[in-house]
Amino acid sequence: MFLLPVDVIALSSLIPSNSAHARGLAVTAALSIALLAAGGLYRPRLHLSILDEMPALASRFLSATAIVVFVAALRHDTFEGVDELLRTATVMLVLLLVGRALAMWTMRAARRRRLVGHPTIIVGSGALTAELAQILARYPQYGLHVIGFVDNLHRLNAVAQTVPYLGDLAQLAEVSTHRRAEVIIFSDPDITEAGFADVLRKSMTPDRDILFVPRIHQFQIQTTRPDHIGAIPVMRFNVPTLSGWRWGLKRAIDVIVSALALVLVSPVLAACAIAVRIEGGPGVLFRQQRVGRNGTEFEVLKFRSLRPVDETDSQTTWSVAHDSRVGPVGRFLRRTSLDELPQLWNILRGDMTLVGPRPERPYFVELFSAEHRLYAQRHRVPAGLTGLAQVSGLRGDTPISDRARFDNYYIENWSLWLDFKILLRTVREVVFGGGR
Repeated sequence: MFLLPVDVIALSSLIPSNSAHARGLAVTAALSIALLAAGGLYRPRLHLSILDEMPALASRFLSATAIVVFVAALRHDTFEGVDELLRTATVMLVLLLVGRALAMWTMRAARRRRLVGHPTIIVGSGALTAELAQILARYPQYGLHVIGFVDNLHRLNAVAQTVPYLGDLAQLAEVSTHRRAEVIIFSDPDITEAGFADVLRKSMTPDRDILFVPRIHQFQIQTTRPDHIGAIPVMRFNVPTLSGWRWGLKRAIDVIVSALALVLVSPVLAACAIAVRIEGGPGVLFRQQRVGRNGTEFEVLKFRSLRPVDETDSQTTWSVAHDSRVGPVGRFLRRTSLDELPQLWNILRGDMTLVGPRPERPYFVELFSAEHRLYAQRHRVPAGLTGLAQVSGLRGDTPISDRARFDNYYIENWSLWLDFKILLRTVREVVFGGGR
């Protein structure tokens, strides 16, 4: 929030005084900001140093400048004034670095005077937790104010003498909310790997930073932008961004694409409906209850490929891929995924999204949630027309644990670019007939 306006001012300050290249400089500034954001240079950091940032800042600004000069050279037979443009760009780079240095100095000064300090909970009670607490108390320039620690009661030791005890691991999410913690640091909790994942998921919120100290913290881990607290390396968990403007943009894309697709494929929809009607009689659409986001049930639409015996048969029969009741038309629709096209209406209505975990019937959701610990986590997002599990070959009679793992990986690494990649792979699956 602080660095972005500083960079914008530094990069745009020379534009009004250089009318001959104003457009080129404006594009350079905008492209530089985009490249800096893509490189994570606006994400929060504990250790602030302009020398650490300088290589990334300079390389991304120079890349933006090179792109602008290259495009300008292609558009003009004679590119006069390129030397002036490059001189101005050099000054812009200097202003960018100076602005960053002043901004970081200001932030460090505010932290040292304790004008800025994010309430922090440390998870663990061993020697490492005690050391972290002492470092953060001794060096306020990291901007973290430790309000206490959380761990299992039987493991408490010397750390309890210097840092308040807030509760056990099972209470972490509740304690964090009650104490308004903005940062949680996992150092050395008394917990298994599976339990750690559960505690972590419950503690994650979009407005809270989750950090952890690697198990072998004595050695530096190679990351694109390493960070540390008093030379103890820390890494930052990616909290799934399932709200905000990016998620709003995802919904806007769903509406636009589904509406256009319904219009464009209407002849295909009509042909499928006629073929189903000829093969199986009236009732070309099949309606079934499925489970979507946060466990909400909705009615999914598909082209009918067979007639179930009754509602119980429909809700509890796992697969009909080899059912003799499936005729040639139904088999073709299933193999090409054309039977799923009516779900474009579900997407337009908001029941589903283009990319997300495939929806399942309530009977099987209850069954699989009892058998597989992470299955219910799939319902953090709306159900999708296609998903990462499906384009990774997990369709039909494949292990549910594998599907749940891929679906949760998608959720925890979600981005618009990941959605785009899955859609491209879906097109490939449909064209080459992955089959079910």
